[in-house]
Amino acid sequence: MRDLVEIIILAMIALFLGLRLYAVLGRRTEDSGEPLRRRLEQADPQASPRGLPTKLPEKAPVAVRAVGSAAEPTGFDAAAETGIRAIIAADRRFDVTLFLSGAKSAYGMVLETFWRGDKDALAQLCERAVYEGFAAAIDARAETGETIDARLIRINDARIISADYAAPVATIAVRFVADIASVTRNGDGAVVAGSLNDAIESRDLWTFTRDLNSRDPDWQLDETDQG
Repeated sequence: MRDLVEIIILAMIALFLGLRLYAVLGRRTEDSGEPLRRRLEQADPQASPRGLPTKLPEKAPVAVRAVGSAAEPTGFDAAAETGIRAIIAADRRFDVTLFLSGAKSAYGMVLETFWRGDKDALAQLCERAVYEGFAAAIDARAETGETIDARLIRINDARIISADYAAPVATIAVRFVADIASVTRNGDGAVVAGSLNDAIESRDLWTFTRDLNSRDPDWQLDETDQG
């Protein structure tokens, strides 16, 4: 009888551990298979599931500097203030802080996707003209047999430098200052440029657009330039 009780207890323990392992593996599998666009979603439950977050409760504060104030604006240059106010007037859910948080996530996502050479994923994140530029660079890299091993070390700053609303389209330009380490190798695996030990400061000016009348909450990358 005692042996039977011990067997039952051991079986229950094994079942419990099996269920725990299944739960953990299940969550990790779901995370790893998450669609690329959904990975741009922020922690806020009302954020866009596929693009840069725009939704906030109606009474959420928006970081807008008072006109004529000597204080520095939060998250954007003074030249962008008029455009940001126009966007807020058209979409009361828009929030500067959440937008910039999403823009930084998008910056890292697009760069990593480009370095990986995933043209299908890039097509979901960028407007056609931007996508074609990235795709051409990926094709050129493939033709020469070169590969890139790059890492976004950190984003030191992300700031809105201009904003505009020409109904129904909102346009926001963000300057990113980031440290990036990269190595380019030829077809034989020999390093032809760069180093993963020395990060280089990169300044990029990316422009995002969104039709505020659209039910689609996503912001699209419309233009890239060095900033």
